[in-house]
Amino acid sequence: MATVIIGAGIIGVSTAFYLAENDATADIHLIETTDTLFASASGYAGGFLARDWHAPTTASLAALSFDQHAALASKYDGASRWGYAASTALSYSVPGTADDEKRWQGRRGEDWLRQGTSRSTSAPVDDGALSPKEALNTKTPAWLERKQGDQVTVLADDGTTAQIEPAPFCQFLLDTCRARGVQLHQPAQVTAVGRDADGRLSSVTVQEHGGKQAVVPCTRLVITAGAWTPRVLAELFPDNFTQEPLPVSNYAGHSLVVRAKDATKTVAADHYFALFAAGGSLQYCPEMFGRANGTLYLAGLNSSTMPLPARASDAKPDPRLLDDLEATCRKVLGNGDYEVLRTGLCHRPATPWGAPLVLRLLDEQLSATSRVQSLTAGPGGVFVAAGHGPWGISMGPGTGMVLAELLQDRPLSADLSQLGLP
Repeated sequence: MATVIIGAGIIGVSTAFYLAENDATADIHLIETTDTLFASASGYAGGFLARDWHAPTTASLAALSFDQHAALASKYDGASRWGYAASTALSYSVPGTADDEKRWQGRRGEDWLRQGTSRSTSAPVDDGALSPKEALNTKTPAWLERKQGDQVTVLADDGTTAQIEPAPFCQFLLDTCRARGVQLHQPAQVTAVGRDADGRLSSVTVQEHGGKQAVVPCTRLVITAGAWTPRVLAELFPDNFTQEPLPVSNYAGHSLVVRAKDATKTVAADHYFALFAAGGSLQYCPEMFGRANGTLYLAGLNSSTMPLPARASDAKPDPRLLDDLEATCRKVLGNGDYEVLRTGLCHRPATPWGAPLVLRLLDEQLSATSRVQSLTAGPGGVFVAAGHGPWGISMGPGTGMVLAELLQDRPLSADLSQLGLP
C-alpha cells in the first residue's frame, strides 16, 4: 500500500525524503496542485534558521530540524547547492519620534504576524553576548546604511542561527526523493478518498493534468498543503471539516531579493548576517538576510486580510506593499544603490496559538458520515502537518523526519505532545 502526500512544499518533500530514506521499497506519491513548484513559502520565504528561538511547545522539534539542516548541508554540500551558511543575527533599530517609540512598546515576538512585530524578540537572552558598542565596531554588515543614533546589537553569533535559500533546498529534497523512487504528480489533485468494507482508508483518486484519473491504493494519507490544508480537508471530508475547519489561517508576506550596485556594499562571502529591524521611523519590522549568492532578501510586511488564492501560483503581490519594501531598501542600502532581482508573495499557514499541527487525525474526527477510518493498530490513517507560521523553512526537515517516523510507527525524534489539536 502506498503513502500519498498532498502538498509538495518543504514539509511534503521532507516527509517523502525521510520515508524513502528509511524504507527503500516504500511506495510514495507526492501530489502538487500547482504547475509551478515551490510557489509559496517553500520558494519565497527568507530561509532563516534558528535552533533555540522557540517556545517550549516546539523547542524539541526546532532543535532537531536545525541539526538536520546542518547534517544535510554537510553530507550533500549544502553550502554550494542551496546556500547553507552560519549566520550572525542582529537587532537593528533606527531613531524615531516619541510616538514611534510608544507604538512599539509591549509588542511580543509571537505576535509578529498579526501586529507587525519582530520574531527576533523571541531570541534567547545571552549575558555573554557582545555589547552594543562591540557590535557597532565589529559586527555590522557592509550593506547596511548607518544612521545617526541607530543601534545594532547581536542576537546570536554562536552557531545557533543559519540560513538557506529555500527553493534550491526544496529542489534538492525533491530530486533525491525521485531518485529513490518517489512519484511526483503535478499538476494533480486528490478528488476522492476510498475505503474498504470495514470503512478503513484504502485508496485515493488522483486527477492529473488533462483529466486523466488514477486510483492509488493507500493506507496513509498525509496533508502538508500549507495554508491550503483546511481546504483540502474540507473537500475530502466535507461532513467533518466543512462546519468546523482545521484552525489554520493564512498570513501573506511580501518580499524582495535585491543586489547592491556598490561593490563595497555587497554581501561578504565569508560572513553572513540576518538583520531584524524594529521601531522608529520604519513603521514595521523588516527582516533582511544577506545570502551566500551575494543577494539580499528583504521581507516583513505581512497581512492577515489578503485572501488565499485557489492555488499558490495564482498569488499576486500588492504593488503598494512592494513599494513600501523598496522604500525600506532605500533606508537600508541607500537611495539607488541596489537593483531588484525578484519580487515575491507567499502565504504562510499559522494556528491561532502559534504552534504548528503535526498529528495523526483520530478516527472519530474522520468517521462521522464519511466512514473513513485509519487502521486500528500500527501505521496508517490520515496525517496533517501545517501551521508553522514564520518557521516553516527552519522546522521543515525536522517536521518531515518525525512525521515519517509517525507514519512508519517508529520512535519519534522530537516531542509532538503539544502539537495536536486543542
